[in-house]
Amino acid sequence: MAGIIHFRGPVLAAPDSLRQGLWSVGGKLTFRRPAQPPDRVLDGWVLPGFVDAHCHIGLGPAGPVEAAVAQEQALADLNAGTLLVRDAGSPADTRWMQGGTDFPVLIRAGRHIARTRRYLRGFAHEVEPEDLVEAVRKQARDGDGWVKLVGDWIDRGAGDLAPSFPAAVVRDAVQAAHDEGARVTAHCFAEDTLDQMLDAGIDCIEHATGLLPRHLPRFAGQGVPIVPTLINIATFPDIAAQAEPKFPRYAAHMRSLWERRLERVAEAHAAGVRIFAGTDAGSVIGHGRIADEILALHGAGLPMTAALDAACWAARRWLGADGLEEGARADVIVCREDPRAVPETIGRLDHVVLGGRVIR
Repeated sequence: MAGIIHFRGPVLAAPDSLRQGLWSVGGKLTFRRPAQPPDRVLDGWVLPGFVDAHCHIGLGPAGPVEAAVAQEQALADLNAGTLLVRDAGSPADTRWMQGGTDFPVLIRAGRHIARTRRYLRGFAHEVEPEDLVEAVRKQARDGDGWVKLVGDWIDRGAGDLAPSFPAAVVRDAVQAAHDEGARVTAHCFAEDTLDQMLDAGIDCIEHATGLLPRHLPRFAGQGVPIVPTLINIATFPDIAAQAEPKFPRYAAHMRSLWERRLERVAEAHAAGVRIFAGTDAGSVIGHGRIADEILALHGAGLPMTAALDAACWAARRWLGADGLEEGARADVIVCREDPRAVPETIGRLDHVVLGGRVIR
């Protein structure tokens, strides 16, 4: 059972809000000093546990992984301070990890839904347009309030990125998910796919490398956030090099998307588009890299407070999770220095506390 922990240091209850005097009692946070002495005293700067808003626990380079491997993935995330994961699609059933005692809190999106033979083999539930709506309904019922579409991928006939499904079918699919009480996010690399998704009433966009200035007022006005996954987008040059011999047009497009990745994230932030941190861990990206993604957002031009917000306070509100409030679940990380002033400190956390239990 979780005992009493005294967090003896500055408490960042919000990006620009400092408090003092925080305890965990029985796994719940309180700003009221308990009558009993603490079992542990942890010194340092206190933040809510990180959120990885695009993570694939249970997924490996070839598809679903064994339970032991999925456990290793989750523990790597946990030890890096990721205490809440929004699964962005996994072919493995990871419901056995839920409960929030041994692994990060996990919000599942079920399995990716992709067009037949238009995605990585073994990753997605693949359907043709006439079956998309029913597939979305099924994944909405199987998940935890999210559905993941593969909005575009290479069309080998065209030799370039192209939308996976007709626009009218995407609209019907998004509405079907909403009818089931679920939100929809979509993998989108290309420019035109974003128009299709915004027209359909999408709730979030993953990657969003095709963002153009004309998209920004719509993203901001419709309240649609993006999860840029910058440490994954860093792999685009390698993807382009592999594709070059057979698909030179696609290769050139992927390089172009990579070249303007940082500019587009900075423009989105300046336009008021909500941005959340996600690593895309689980296929080619290793787990436990949330600090790298936060620092990449900062490197793209976001102030460090905004980059932290993308993985802390705002991300938790977006997903309906506790922050550092009275009575909240004690999911806490402790840094040696103020991460707003010394960004690198988030990559060497002093302590991680999950549900009032000190993990490290």
